[in-house]
Amino acid sequence: MPERLLGLPIVPTVVAYAPRERMRDLLKKGFPRRKGRLVIARSASDFAAAFHEDLIDAAIVDIAAPTDETWDAVGRALEFPSVPFFAWAAMRVADGPALARCARADFADTIHEGVDDVALRDVVLPQSFSVRFALALKDAAALLGIRGALQEKAWTAITTQGGRPVRTSRIAEELNVTREHLSRTFSQAGAPNLKRVIDLVRVIAAAELSKNPGYDVADVARVLGFASASHLSGTAHRIADTKPSSLARLRAADLIAWFAQGGRARSRKAPAPDA
Repeated sequence: MPERLLGLPIVPTVVAYAPRERMRDLLKKGFPRRKGRLVIARSASDFAAAFHEDLIDAAIVDIAAPTDETWDAVGRALEFPSVPFFAWAAMRVADGPALARCARADFADTIHEGVDDVALRDVVLPQSFSVRFALALKDAAALLGIRGALQEKAWTAITTQGGRPVRTSRIAEELNVTREHLSRTFSQAGAPNLKRVIDLVRVIAAAELSKNPGYDVADVARVLGFASASHLSGTAHRIADTKPSSLARLRAADLIAWFAQGGRARSRKAPAPDA
């Protein structure tokens, strides 16, 4: 399981609609505090609210005894397709209709109660947003002129945050070097400035999240830790010469290619949105 990439930690945020006490107890064991953040929602409204408060890496919905609130929680999968949803079920014959409904909502997988209890992280984390985001951007480093060992490790440290804010001092600490050495080394051999690369990754994450029907610009800014929607707007303009409202139509590959070709100087026209 890619819980660490190049030795750097991935700390996920998992939200679960868990009205039953047994499920809550199992979740706490499967996702201990030291290895991530677990948000347990006992109501569908609390479950929905969690998506607007933090960057969610994965969502789990208890469908053992479905109610209207269960279906409300299930329906959130269509609003937030960038988040993998998992159905928690006892896998009884009677669960068939509920599982079919989850499949129609494009759930990523099923957690089999009583079988997968001790392997929750192994089931959930490989498909989590931050892991998939980091792996999707792994090969992009070379396109940006990021080729040295320290540069590549710094790139991984940035991408594993999934677009969350990250300080150069924290990356330096993870890599056991000084901040000055990291910043100086990272921009060698034609590679871009470290802080601008951090902003690029955050804009890419904003573009991905903007594709979720359940998010508006203010939501994307909030969950990615921007100070405000205006802060996100300024960063998107500086990095990609585009407005946040246009990010949903841009692909990560387009943003990376434009940036690599000199778009970071702000003198070039941003990539055209997909038709």
